Parts: sequence; structure tokens; C-alpha cells
Amino acid sequence: MLESRYGCEGIAVLDLFAGSGSLGIEALSRGAAAAVFVDKDARAADAVRANLCAAGFAAEVLMMPVARAIATLHARGRRFGGVFLDPPYDRGFVAPTLAALAEKALVADGGWVVVEHGRDEQTRAEVGRLVRRDTRRYGDTRVSTFTTRAADEDVDAVS
Repeated sequence: MLESRYGCEGIAVLDLFAGSGSLGIEALSRGAAAAVFVDKDARAADAVRANLCAAGFAAEVLMMPVARAIATLHARGRRFGGVFLDPPYDRGFVAPTLAALAEKALVADGGWVVVEHGRDEQTRAEVGRLVRRDTRRYGDTRVSTFTTRAADEDVDAVS
């Protein structure tokens, strides 16, 4: 779904709550130019590093809470064409993480965010410049896709 709509070719991706790193590594295999993986768990960070090595990729792995990583990446001036957000379900991480991504402007113009969340966890239609474009249900999981609002969609824009 993601490849046919937005693609990964040549963009930097951010894999939040990375776990094994499978989403970001898949993006690298599909032509992403760079990736940053974030997970606060040492075992997860080690798994990401091992999986990157096995797949023949190099990437930055940040072992820290996602909120701190977003602030750190913002301070470094980093922006991403794509963001994967796959937190533990129903633990309240989705809304504040989307808000932090929007507030710190980590998603580049024309960029996307894919959120995997529990079926009962709702996402807002808009979070700053992030606009929900689609939500699909797969059993107990929902996948919501956001893109950055285009300048001509900005209701506050001055002509």
C-alpha cells in the first residue's frame, strides 16, 4: 500500500518504536536513502543493529524514549520523508507522538507517516500539518496514513 502511494526511493525514513527494525529495513531495501531507528529497549536496539548488519545496511540507531529522540532529531535539524510509528497498542503513545512530530516539523513537505495502532485507538483527522488520508482495519490492528498538508490546503495561508 505504502509503496504504491508514496514510495521510499531516495528519502530519509524514521522508524519509531522500531522493535526489530523491520519497517525501516524494508524501506531501505526499497531505496530509502537513509534511516534512523528509535527504541528505548536495549534488546530492541541490539536487534535492529543485528538485522541491519544481516541485511547489509548501515543506519543510526537511537536507544532512547521516542519523545527524547524527536527532540534530539529536531535539535539536529533532521527531517524525514517518511515516518513509521508502531507503538505498543492502547498505551496512549499515538496521539502525543503525532503531536510531537507535527510540533517539531520532523516530517518534510510532501512526507508521510504510517501509524500502526490498536483497532479501538482513534487518531485525529489532523495533527498540525499532518492530515489523515486513510485508515484501514486488519483484525485487531488499524493502519492510518498521514501526509503533510499541502500549502494550498492550508486554511490559514495568506493569498
